[in-house]
Amino acid sequence: MDAKLQRRVQRYGWDLATADYEPLWQSQLAPAQASLMACAALAPGERVLDVACGTGLVSFAAARNVGPAGSVVGVDLSGQMVEAAALRAHEGGVTNARFARMDAESLALPEAGFDVVLCALGLMYLPDPEQALREMRRVLRPGGRLVLAVWGERKRCGWSAVFEIVDAEVSSDVCPLFFRLGQPDALARACADAGFVAIEQHRFATTLHYASGDEACRAAFVGGPVALAWSRFDEATRARVCGRYLEAIDGWRDDGADGNGYSVPGQFVVISAIASTDLSLDPDSG
Repeated sequence: MDAKLQRRVQRYGWDLATADYEPLWQSQLAPAQASLMACAALAPGERVLDVACGTGLVSFAAARNVGPAGSVVGVDLSGQMVEAAALRAHEGGVTNARFARMDAESLALPEAGFDVVLCALGLMYLPDPEQALREMRRVLRPGGRLVLAVWGERKRCGWSAVFEIVDAEVSSDVCPLFFRLGQPDALARACADAGFVAIEQHRFATTLHYASGDEACRAAFVGGPVALAWSRFDEATRARVCGRYLEAIDGWRDDGADGNGYSVPGQFVVISAIASTDLSLDPDSG
């Protein structure tokens, strides 16, 4: 897919998913976000950038940890998600966090302005995640910390069929390289190439719990990265893709309760790294 088109698909897709994102995904993503925050070990007074902040779930946790002497900037390509996060900050009296719509591959931020950069499950959607990593390195001070989370290997994520199901209905791939960074050592290598050192990787399994097939389909199509495609499907197409998706996850149907739920396997990868103080490792040093 053309990079410009991919950014447009992601921007407007996540705009459409804003209202449904937290109800459908907050609890499912909590283990990855908790692991990311534990690795970050934020301290009072630190300056934090949260890339692909969405509605601010990680940003607000970071704001609490750095306290009033610290600051958090959350950026996202989706204007609707940024607006939702900013509204929550205003309503909650959170004064040490601000939000802006921004492309992760071209951060409109000064060099060396942050102590920590976080990115929770956002890199997979970018046309050029390597460029985004270089930008994260640029805005980090030397010795600053980077902590990332991505989805793991495709074969470990039972919900992954959603992409091929939607791709069969549209003219171009929705997320063509979504699982590339989840491959063994792929993200660690990309971080090293971007000028990071002391790279540590944690890979762990998770389970996505859905009370019903309808909830599983809503999470897959309404509150996720294929929301733009879903918004343009007619009722017959929606019924077809939901049927195919439920067939794909049928092996993880719950036996308990009324038998209508699903426990779908997944995998997360969390990476921590340090921005090198050696200028010879800086990809922009020439």
